[in-house]
Amino acid sequence: MYTPFGPPIDLSSLANFAQVDARPRRTVFCGRVSTKDNQNPSSSIPRQVALAAQRLEEGEEFGAYFWDVESGMLPPEARGLGPKEMYDALQVPTPRDGGLQDLLDRAEMMGITHVLAERADRIARAMLTSLTVEHELQKTGVEVIYANEPTGGTKSGQLRSRRYSQVEAEVYRTVLLEMSMGGQIQHAINGWNHGYPPYPYTTAIDENAPASARNRFGEARPKRKLIPHPDSRRFTAAAELHRLRREEHLKAADIIAVLSAEPDRYPGKWTHNLVEGLIANPKLAGYQVYNRKASRTGRAGYSRWNPISEWVWSPRPVHDAVVSLDEWKQAQEVTAGLRGGAEGGPLTRIRAEAGRLGLTVTLVEEHGSHSTYRVGSQRIVLPTPIPEALVQQIIEDLRSSV
Repeated sequence: MYTPFGPPIDLSSLANFAQVDARPRRTVFCGRVSTKDNQNPSSSIPRQVALAAQRLEEGEEFGAYFWDVESGMLPPEARGLGPKEMYDALQVPTPRDGGLQDLLDRAEMMGITHVLAERADRIARAMLTSLTVEHELQKTGVEVIYANEPTGGTKSGQLRSRRYSQVEAEVYRTVLLEMSMGGQIQHAINGWNHGYPPYPYTTAIDENAPASARNRFGEARPKRKLIPHPDSRRFTAAAELHRLRREEHLKAADIIAVLSAEPDRYPGKWTHNLVEGLIANPKLAGYQVYNRKASRTGRAGYSRWNPISEWVWSPRPVHDAVVSLDEWKQAQEVTAGLRGGAEGGPLTRIRAEAGRLGLTVTLVEEHGSHSTYRVGSQRIVLPTPIPEALVQQIIEDLRSSV
């Protein structure tokens, strides 16, 4: 600490006159760019280096460079996970010794004494994250310096300036999220699709959508709506798997067995995730729905389901439906029962026994009072509902016919 109230005579010749840091000064750079698509890391990172370098001492150079191309909303452990090939392809002239998490892991081992960044939000937009990074580095004797902070003055004034800038970064982060969410909600209620189209659909540009103005990132992507896939069998397959869950209470493995038995009728590679995903997807009811999942869970690559009350639905159907909304709801209720261990229906037991005997049960046609099924090479007609006595009789007939 500097004090203007020094000794009355020169004592600088004494051994303990000033504190001497036994460690040599070793300063590294820390930077970040949000995305490689909407920003240009090859120009942004060198610009950050140039600004941070203004706080280097005379004749000093950076000992290492730690930077990421990641969202500032991610925690340190989720940063810098991109492969080396991705970073090499960016052709950033600044060398890269790792990302933020690498800096935290290696600071003590490398003997780092100072970390320079352009400003606080280059560490993180979330204030807690930037404070945590500062705290972890301080424990190993590393000082974090931001180039946009004023020099001189009191320690409290410097701290106030830093905390204000960190608050501003987090407020800006929240504003961005609010604006993004608002835009995505409008996108959904207007019937435009988010993400990859579900199995029975493809997308087409909405020619009636208002033209988006060109922005600093180039031409905006056109608005797209869902339309039935050119292969009409996909609609048929999606409707059938919904029916199998809704009416026959089949689990995913049983549905896969039914659909896979007739690849010409139900095309595609059927998996547990595909079947369950289609059954749970309300877009198959003709509505556009947004915010079903939360992708920012703090764990890279993991998402979680949001409560249905938080989903954003288009006010009316906006594309061709595979099932009605009531049918979709019924399928969700059946799914909940299956996951809760509820006993399967009569047809489920028939399918289970047929499966053990190496036979597949396939619906041929359906009427209000009865349905026709093909079991192996046989055809059977079952009333709706199926009496318990008939279930047991069919099971015994199957066993005796094999």
